[in-house]
Amino acid sequence: QVQLVESGGGLVQPGGSLRLSCAASGSIFRLYAMGWYRQAPGKQREVVAVIGGGGSTNYADSVKGRFTISRDNAKNTVYLQMNSLKPEDTAVYYCNAAIGPRDYWGQGTQVTVSS
Repeated sequence: QVQLVESGGGLVQPGGSLRLSCAASGSIFRLYAMGWYRQAPGKQREVVAVIGGGGSTNYADSVKGRFTISRDNAKNTVYLQMNSLKPEDTAVYYCNAAIGPRDYWGQGTQVTVSS
């Protein structure tokens, strides 16, 4: 069982930045593919960025060049640096850990981009 705890959400003006963190329990964190997903009101949950155990990354087209996912295996933590935020980035952001058939989710953290 893996527990994921997100932090770092909040209210930010358009063009601003936030860094989300996701702390994971467990001793095999380095083996998990980690991802950030988001869900806006009335919309389906969508992938934002993923990072493999070896550090390979993939991003949704809508965030490429603005968001950066990274991981610190020594701290069992994955990060999402979000720059040049737009109102359409407003959503609940969820952390995900996946290995084989196992899939775990955090409770989510709200990000609101508004002036």
